[in-house]
Amino acid sequence: MTQETLKAAVLGASGYTGAETIRLLKNHPKVEAVAATGNALAGKRLSEIFPHLSGPYDLDVVTADDVRWDEIDVAFGCLPHGTSQDLIETLPGHVKVVDLSADYRFRDAEAYSAAYGRAHLAPERTASAVYGLSELYADKIKGANLVACPGCYPTAALLVLLPLMDPVVIDKDTIVIDAKSGATGAGRGLKESNLFSEVTEGIHPYGVGTHRHTPEIEQELRLRSGDDSIEATFTPHLIPMARGEMVTCHVRGDAEAIHAALVQAYKSQPFMNVLPLGSPPPDTRHVRGTNNCRIGVFPDRAKGRVIIFGVIDNLVKGSSGQAIQNLNLMMGWDQELGLDALLPLFP
Repeated sequence: MTQETLKAAVLGASGYTGAETIRLLKNHPKVEAVAATGNALAGKRLSEIFPHLSGPYDLDVVTADDVRWDEIDVAFGCLPHGTSQDLIETLPGHVKVVDLSADYRFRDAEAYSAAYGRAHLAPERTASAVYGLSELYADKIKGANLVACPGCYPTAALLVLLPLMDPVVIDKDTIVIDAKSGATGAGRGLKESNLFSEVTEGIHPYGVGTHRHTPEIEQELRLRSGDDSIEATFTPHLIPMARGEMVTCHVRGDAEAIHAALVQAYKSQPFMNVLPLGSPPPDTRHVRGTNNCRIGVFPDRAKGRVIIFGVIDNLVKGSSGQAIQNLNLMMGWDQELGLDALLPLFP
């Protein structure tokens, strides 16, 4: 570690995104995780909860009250939606925040309240927080003190769709997003619907027509296009695997123009791979364990319709990896720092 090393606290380290953040920070030359919080499991070692985190960077799990915040430079908020803001709003002003929950993703506090069922503690903070879709908001993220990482589904969907909004190269009124995620996307909390016997050997949709990621996706599509009337159809599905995510976006437009817009948007982005037209479709196995996103564009047999696939690892690009990428941007570092050596966990 060097004198430039930032000291990081991971809030909610006993969850999947918290553990993944600590795992990835082990590879970062300028950030050291020195505090891991978790109320229910305070008093345990991280390695007791996640044996793969044993070794020189193993940490005691403590409550937030036991963290010496004067020694912390950055906090990664890996707490559940609706509870992250309760802690973040008490942190000292010098602590930079990268929040992985939904608590600061909405510019409009009323929209947040409608989606998540509670009033926001700091409407002015959520209005000014920077939405952390790294590739498309890098200029705003640089120098920010509070960055709200997108949800995993919005990350995959918006990486596919936002470059098509300015200039608009698709029909904005006919956007359909068919999304599928591994079980870690639902978090580590004990839920009957996430039990092995409930998940395995099947696939099921949920939040049909009502999922709370839909207004988040629409918020960004509307801002990018300048059209407040955009409404997208978004349907998520749970599939029997631990990690990985695929969005299949059905749009109307010209496949070559759509492909050209995506190539142009991501030509200098190290984690983005827009496959050549005619390539086989992307596969979640090809990004598992990495901060990469692979996109494939295919003309449909129905004239004027196009199918676009986007695949990410929901725990890396969809959460912890993107959070670290955002911190790199906040600090003016190379956005690949600590993430460039990740290889796919394949097979």
